[in-house]
Amino acid sequence: MSQSNETDAESNELLDEARAESSRPGGVAGPISESSDEDGIGVHAAEDGAPAPAGVRSSPRSLWHDRNFLTLWSGQAFSQFGSQIQELAIPVLAVLILNASELEVGVLNAAGVAAFLVVGLPAGAWIDRLRKRHVMIWADAVRAVALATIPVLWWLGALQMWHLYAVALIVGVATVFFDVSYQSIIPSLVRSSQIAEANGKLQSTYELANIAGPGIGGWLVGILTAPLAILTTVGTYLISFVALLFTRDHEPQRAPEDRAPILHEIWEGLHFVFTEKLLRRIVGTTGMSNFFNIISMTMLPIFILRELGLSPASMGVIFSLGAVGGLVGAIATPHIVRRLGEARSIPISSIAFSVVAVFLPVAAMVPAIAFPLLVAQGFVGSFTVLLYNITQVTFRQRITPPRLLGRMNASVRFVVWGVMPIAALLSGLLGTWLGVVATMWIGAIGELFSALFVVTGPFWSMRDLPGAEPSAPEPERTRED
Repeated sequence: MSQSNETDAESNELLDEARAESSRPGGVAGPISESSDEDGIGVHAAEDGAPAPAGVRSSPRSLWHDRNFLTLWSGQAFSQFGSQIQELAIPVLAVLILNASELEVGVLNAAGVAAFLVVGLPAGAWIDRLRKRHVMIWADAVRAVALATIPVLWWLGALQMWHLYAVALIVGVATVFFDVSYQSIIPSLVRSSQIAEANGKLQSTYELANIAGPGIGGWLVGILTAPLAILTTVGTYLISFVALLFTRDHEPQRAPEDRAPILHEIWEGLHFVFTEKLLRRIVGTTGMSNFFNIISMTMLPIFILRELGLSPASMGVIFSLGAVGGLVGAIATPHIVRRLGEARSIPISSIAFSVVAVFLPVAAMVPAIAFPLLVAQGFVGSFTVLLYNITQVTFRQRITPPRLLGRMNASVRFVVWGVMPIAALLSGLLGTWLGVVATMWIGAIGELFSALFVVTGPFWSMRDLPGAEPSAPEPERTRED
């Protein structure tokens, strides 16, 4: 495979992880020969056999003809849309039906992300010892059953906030195991030269779910009520469950002699992250930004639904329009990096998403234009977060030894996502004590300072980050172009 193809494949592969690491509103084979095994996975003849004659290029068969990949893809398409509906319906249920207080909303948000702090580190080591598709199957089953209890309890007239806390905890743990497995399963499904196509299809579905999901969720909440809208998510998780049952993978099981004690493996990952100087600064900015962003975002449903008096459908539209920025950011990032340089893109993007966070509390000062302000904040925030995350994830993957990749990612996520339940609880306390808008101002001001880790670092004096091929600036276009 040529260097350019490898670069394209890597760029597409990191998109899922880049999106997953953003706290804002989660692989792989070469050309498939004509012969394939009974599971629909192409035989690795081109890579394992003799090289093709000089000057002859094998024509890769599109994944549109790979029934095995299409099975996984269709299941994940439904799952991604369902997840977006759930993320809107549960806060609406808490705020409008159960009349949750600021503190209760904070506890609910904390319960949903607590798993990243509690089991985030060991999950990566455990999953490395298991079949990832099997982990995903069980995770989908657990999420579907847990969420199904909400409409049942509501129908019986017994639903209380503590039920939502319990469901959020269970779904959060299952999601940690699902997401870590999902990021690693594609290499056992398709061939290496099809990484770009596979991840491009999966990422396009993810972006479409982010754009359409909240709007559809708001409409369903308005038509069916929030508890019944959650049944839609249950159905999508069951579709994903069935699709994974019919998907076949060729994942080799890790040899027992290749396993070290869990604590030693965890320590290796943490040590690598915090002894690499540039990576340490990136983790500092990401963790601090997530912490203060969650302080603001935890109060956002109360702010939109109570303070501004908007409907759940309007809240869904705000999230959907804001998510368009993520899609545009994913497309624009390669061009921006070529013009600005990889290293400088990191502090520039961090300044942008830190400054635009102020739009959230400012919307309370001018309620007449609150709707467009919230949309603009979501759009610019999503755009710049994607630019930042794609660039820093590429750097991380490039400098990390392959045997440490899983543990490095788990260590980074432990820090940058582990702060989220703490921030959500603090947001609930501050909201109760100071009020919703004051709490959002604290989050916005704190996020302004999060960029300091990378802004004061050596990124400005560099164009490319370590491990990158030297890049030339994108040429200026003439008017005739």
